[in-house]
Amino acid sequence: MHNNTRYSRQTILPEVGDLGQQKLQNARVLVIGAGGLGCPVLQNLVMAGVGHIGIVDGDVVDESNLHRQSLYTHSDVGQQKVVVAKQALQALNPEVDLVVFTEYFDSNTATMVEKYQIIVDCTDAIGVRYLINDVAVAKRIPVVYASIHKFQGQVSVFNYQNGPSYRCLFPEKEEGITIPSCEMSGVLGVVPQVLGSFQATEVLKIILGVGAVLSGKLLLYDALRAQTQMMTFAKNQKAIEKGIINGNKILNTKKKHNGLDATAFLEKCNSPEIIVIDVREVEELPEYKGTNIIQVPLGELAAYSKHLNKNQEIVLFCQTGQRSLAAMQYLEKSGFTNIFHLEKGVISLQNQLQ
Repeated sequence: MHNNTRYSRQTILPEVGDLGQQKLQNARVLVIGAGGLGCPVLQNLVMAGVGHIGIVDGDVVDESNLHRQSLYTHSDVGQQKVVVAKQALQALNPEVDLVVFTEYFDSNTATMVEKYQIIVDCTDAIGVRYLINDVAVAKRIPVVYASIHKFQGQVSVFNYQNGPSYRCLFPEKEEGITIPSCEMSGVLGVVPQVLGSFQATEVLKIILGVGAVLSGKLLLYDALRAQTQMMTFAKNQKAIEKGIINGNKILNTKKKHNGLDATAFLEKCNSPEIIVIDVREVEELPEYKGTNIIQVPLGELAAYSKHLNKNQEIVLFCQTGQRSLAAMQYLEKSGFTNIFHLEKGVISLQNQLQ
């Protein structure tokens, strides 16, 4: 049974009560991304007593995260985010069951969604959002979404009680690969805190069955003007069908594992017949050079790949594995058959290279 004192200030609300608290305790929520949005989402859900939470993120804590990602401290730099997050969250509320996945969410790991009732999308990679949408639509799981650009953010809930999906709001552009992340465009630390709190609020409303859920609505928040705006958007049956077909294909494909660990990657780097592509920008450190390593920044990959044989074995890498994953998905979509990537990026090689 749950701790009466811990939750007394919310169970006193007629909309929550003991019954609502029990619903929270039984709920299963998957939070994808433990960064700027993920931290406030996780803190709020854990403090409210949501009983079972999965946390997915393949990244490590970087000093540049500390101005906005409140689960991490200076001494955590270099540690796996989800491992540190789990310890911090257990200290906040030992009653919650936390399961961590130390990899990025991709088509090989997507079946994990089947165990959860609600997904919270706290990622900043466009390709991953379509993937989350598609497997969630196929499994009829609502997705609580937010994204941020500089001083602005937006929040919505997709697939809620047959409502519109992510694809209904953002039809997919077929060409090129774009990931405008915080790294590229910057973010003021309080903005993801606000948006993550909005996301956590929607999750609690869905579990408790109270209020009007942000389904078919996009809430726009502008921190500089202290304004919010509400847009509505309609369901697009074609977009939903496309998502369901994609999602089922991903969930039912026998997985071949294209993510490489450091050892497997270094082995492939030594095979002269394999092309190894560094998709980072030219000046990024640490430098990693080799006879068969070519540097093609992510933005130029679409053009470069037109000259490659589609059956050529290609290995991709970047700093953390996020961009190489997007590049791999793009090449596979373009018909390449033999693509791998270094799962945790060049930073995972540092121990091996000393």
